[in-house]
Amino acid sequence: MTYLLLCIPFLAVAAGLAAWAFARLPRPRGRAVAAVAIAAAVLLVLTAVFDSIMIGVGLVAYDPALRSGVTIGLAPIEDFAYTVVAVLALPALWVLLPGRRVSRRTTDPATRREAR
Repeated sequence: MTYLLLCIPFLAVAAGLAAWAFARLPRPRGRAVAAVAIAAAVLLVLTAVFDSIMIGVGLVAYDPALRSGVTIGLAPIEDFAYTVVAVLALPALWVLLPGRRVSRRTTDPATRREAR
């Protein structure tokens, strides 16, 4: 089994959770999507930098026969799947778990009142 095949089930579950949570968000959903996109961009850059460092110094090694061959820096593309899963699944679980009320009031800072 290759690293990419190992990642696919986790990516599928995270994408399903994200789609389900997205459907439950109140409209407009642009702010939530923007927040996830910004977090994804930052975490993917950090993953590229720090995974390349760890691979470069020999802390982590991958079997070349199990890699797809596509790399960003020194990190195989499969290494980024874990970041994508976290970026999709964690906000989705925040929306979907019981006790988390998703409303426009909690997501729109213009309608919040300061506690006095």
